Amino acid sequence: MATWSNLSMQDGASPMMEQLSFFHDHTMIVLLMITVIVGYSLMYMLIIKYTNRNMFHGHLIETVWTALPAITLIFIAMPSLRLLYLLDDSVDAMITIKTIGRQWYWSYEYSDFIDVEFDVYMIPEMDLENEGFRLLDVDNRTILPMNTEVRILTSASDVLHSWTVPAIGIKIDATPGRLNQGTFTINRPGLFFGQCSEICGANHSFMPIVIESTSANLFIKWLSKMM
Repeated sequence: MATWSNLSMQDGASPMMEQLSFFHDHTMIVLLMITVIVGYSLMYMLIIKYTNRNMFHGHLIETVWTALPAITLIFIAMPSLRLLYLLDDSVDAMITIKTIGRQWYWSYEYSDFIDVEFDVYMIPEMDLENEGFRLLDVDNRTILPMNTEVRILTSASDVLHSWTVPAIGIKIDATPGRLNQGTFTINRPGLFFGQCSEICGANHSFMPIVIESTSANLFIKWLSKMM
């Protein structure tokens, strides 16, 4: 049976995603109110055959149906502009990782550390263990500490890719010859899955992303093994 979590967006794992989810719910409530009001008016006029001319002509009704949409757009635009600013806001990050999209896998480099780089491939279905996730699990998970500001740099070696993790609220295009960046903070431990969101070729659907958020101590232990 489908639940609300299956139908709506993923639970936010970052402050930005929580804000995006709130804006989504805010906008859906406004749209639902508009749909109910317009639908009720149409059904009333069609079924009851309401033909009062004041409903269609006159300065008052024209003022109302001009002012209401303008006010509605203001209620949607203000939080939207705030979120756009926050999404582009650049902050001082504690950790920087670089990811390069390739046909058809990802390469990662932890720029703040020496010799911490690896390639990430999707695990074939025949090699999955019982707890694995089909078409989503990878051989090398990207380990990051929670409650830490992370800068992600993206590029590509061949065609356009897009590094996307919905639960974190981040989606950055990976463009050949260009370096794009974004920042995020993961506020809880867990596994967060994403995929390439750009149609990049025959194996586009086999470029998953797995972020494993851990404590700082576990992250340092993982780094010591990688270096």
